[in-house]
Amino acid sequence: METKTLATNKRAGLRYEFLDKFEAGIELRGSEVKSLRQSKVDLSDSFVRIDNGEAFIHNLHISPYKQASYENVSPLRIRKILLHKQEIIKLFAKMKQKSLTIIPLSLYFNQTGRVKLNLALAKGRRLYDQREKIKKKEFLARMQKIGVNKRM
Repeated sequence: METKTLATNKRAGLRYEFLDKFEAGIELRGSEVKSLRQSKVDLSDSFVRIDNGEAFIHNLHISPYKQASYENVSPLRIRKILLHKQEIIKLFAKMKQKSLTIIPLSLYFNQTGRVKLNLALAKGRRLYDQREKIKKKEFLARMQKIGVNKRM
């Protein structure tokens, strides 16, 4: 069984500079997993907070599963992220020391069928940094189009 990507956060690469990436599990209900199998998820505005030694993801939208009548939960409910205690402590220290944030990059099913979340410890980019990145990307695309194979 191969990994199946459910959703990716495409705007994250533009808005943030990634310092460290890691994988975590997520606590879900049965109807949420069935909805994920239909790829009804949006993590574009989601973020992670650490409260009382536990990590939680906010603004992760998982649409309600149609066939689940009374088992459906709120689509934007706060969900617990499954990390080891030492990882949470290390992340919390880095967040407070350097004023960083944790953002989700992608949500997927791994080989064993479990839902996993790729997270990144990130630093926000300023507007001029975002523009510079777009210019560089367009320049490289134009150079590749005309046939220049040099890496810049």
